[in-house]
Amino acid sequence: MLDKTTNAAVNGIDLQALQETVAAIQADPGCAAVAFKVTTEWAGQARSRSTVESYRIGGKEVPRSFTIDADEPHELLGSNSAPNPQELLLSAINSCMTVGYVAQAALRGITLDRCTIETEGDLDLRGFLGLSQEVPAGYRRLDYAVRLEGDGTPEQYEEIHRAVMATSPNYFNLARPVEMHGRLA
Repeated sequence: MLDKTTNAAVNGIDLQALQETVAAIQADPGCAAVAFKVTTEWAGQARSRSTVESYRIGGKEVPRSFTIDADEPHELLGSNSAPNPQELLLSAINSCMTVGYVAQAALRGITLDRCTIETEGDLDLRGFLGLSQEVPAGYRRLDYAVRLEGDGTPEQYEEIHRAVMATSPNYFNLARPVEMHGRLA
């Protein structure tokens, strides 16, 4: 790990700001509480639009403004106007892990020139369509490959890889069951 007095950016990560965040959370664990919320509305046919308006960190509401469109390909009865929910899910997993690889490398003083993650999985539409109780509606397995290029050694990259698998929220969310509690409002 880098010396705590370092005031530099590695891979675009401000190490002093990261260290200050860690110190604040260690001093007050309430600062670590983060809550995200997305509202999704049907937009006709197989399209939907999700809206991000804010998130909470340390009990404070922080405004944001983003929309995320989703659709299905023509073959799945959509108009092919946006990525489908499965592609967005895989993108969310990859994006979360990418932040982890970049930050873990930065903490070790390793400059990355490239970080690429390719994730894929197979679904059987019989599960989604309710045609077979033996077929799950979702993935049984996701496979991903990570390519790191920079000034690190293979051993350092392996250490970073293990750290990301231990700390990435979306890796955690997909690698272990997450309780979901739904209700009609």
